[in-house]
Amino acid sequence: MTKRYSEEIFNFTATSDACIKCGKCIPVCTIHNVNADEVTSPRGFIDLLGAYERGQLELDKTAKDIFESCFLCTNCTDVCPKSLPTDMVIEQVRADIADKFGIAWFKKAFFFLLRHRRLMDFFMKSGYAFQTCGFKIKEQTSSMQPRFSLPLIKKERLLPSMGKKSFLNSYPEMTNNGGKRKVAIFIGCLANYNYTGIGKSLMEILEVLEIDAFIPKKQLCCGAPAYFTGDFATVDHNAKKNIEYFESFIDEVEAIIIPEATCSAMIKIDYEHFFHDQPEWKARAQKLKNKVYMATEWLEQKTHLSELLASRGRRDLTVTYHDPCHARKMQGVYQEPRKLIGQSYAIKEMSDPNACCGFGGVTMQTEKYHFAEAAGKPKAAMIKASGAQVVSAECSACRMQINNSMHQADVDTIFKNPIELIAEALAPNPS
Repeated sequence: MTKRYSEEIFNFTATSDACIKCGKCIPVCTIHNVNADEVTSPRGFIDLLGAYERGQLELDKTAKDIFESCFLCTNCTDVCPKSLPTDMVIEQVRADIADKFGIAWFKKAFFFLLRHRRLMDFFMKSGYAFQTCGFKIKEQTSSMQPRFSLPLIKKERLLPSMGKKSFLNSYPEMTNNGGKRKVAIFIGCLANYNYTGIGKSLMEILEVLEIDAFIPKKQLCCGAPAYFTGDFATVDHNAKKNIEYFESFIDEVEAIIIPEATCSAMIKIDYEHFFHDQPEWKARAQKLKNKVYMATEWLEQKTHLSELLASRGRRDLTVTYHDPCHARKMQGVYQEPRKLIGQSYAIKEMSDPNACCGFGGVTMQTEKYHFAEAAGKPKAAMIKASGAQVVSAECSACRMQINNSMHQADVDTIFKNPIELIAEALAPNPS
C-alpha cells in the first residue's frame, strides 16, 4: 500500500491526475452497482473533483447530488493500484457543499444533539416513552416499524427501536472485576441508545475475564455522522472534546475498546485525517490511536478469551459474518471476530462478506434512501443463501441497514453483534 501524505491526499488535482483510469474500482463500487453512471464511479468522482479545484466545474446542485451519492464504502481504495483516497477527498468536498448549500434542518438538529449528551439522553428517553404511538416494536431484532408513513420514512421501513435506559446510564463509571487489568469502553451512539445489549454483553465478557471496566461518562459521539455529511464544525467540537477527555485517563488503562467499526475507525484513523491542517490536534490524535481497538480485535489478541470459549463447548447455531467497511478495509479487522465466534458456533460464509451493506451515512439513509435500499438487496440475498440462522457484524450502522434489508426481502435471519454471541457462548449452556 502506497503511503500518501496530507498535502497529497487533499490536493484534488493531484489525486485526479494520479488516476490511471484502469477501471478496477468500477465492479466493486457500491453506488455504481446500483446507479451505473460513469460520474457516480470512483474515477468519475475524482475526475470531477480535480475539475472543481481547477475552477472548471461549478459546485452546483448537480455536482452536490453527485458527490453526495458516494457510500464512502472504501471498496475503491481497497483495489486501487495507486491507493487513491477517493473516500477522503469526497469527505473534504462535502464540507464545501455544506458551506455553500447549508445543512438540512433535521441533520442540524441531529448533529446538535450529538454535541450535547444530556439533551440526547432526554430526547431518547422521551422517544422510548412514546415510540409505540408511531411504531410497532419488534423486540427480537431491537427494531420498530412505522405505523404510517412519516416525513423521510416509508411505512414499510424498519428502524432501530430505542432502549429503556442508555448503556452509559446503566452502569457505574468503574466496575471492578479483580483489579489486575483495566480497559475503557467507548460505546457508540447506536449501541448506547438502541442496541443496548452490546454494551451489556461486553460488560459480561470483561467480568468473566476479570478485567476492570472503566466507562468514561463524558464521551461524546465520535463525530462520524457529521464527518460524512460535511458538518466539520461538529466534528471539530466532538473530536477535540473526546481527545482532551481521553488524555485524562489514557495512561490508566490498557486500551479503549470499541464494539463499533465506524466509531473505532473515526477515532483511530479519521481524527488524524480531519486534523491534517491542525498540527497540534493531529499529534494529539496520533498519540491516542495506539490504544484504540475494536472490541473483538483486542479481546482476541490481548486476552485468553479464545481458549476460554473453546473450553465452554459448541452451540447449535450457524452464523454468517458480514465485514463492515470500516472494520476490514480501514482497520484490517476481520479474522479476529471469526476466530472468537468460531470457537462456539459454526461459521458459514456468505458469497461476498466484504460487499458493502449499503448504509452510507445520514444523507444516504434520508434523502437518498432509494440507493441504500437498492444496495441492501444483494446483501440480504447473500445472507438468505448462506442458510445461517444468525448474521453478525461489529457495526450497528450495518445492523440497522441489514435488518431493514432482510425485513424488505422477508429474510428471517437474526442479527447479533459478535460481542453478543460471545457473551451468550460464555453463559451456562441451557442444554
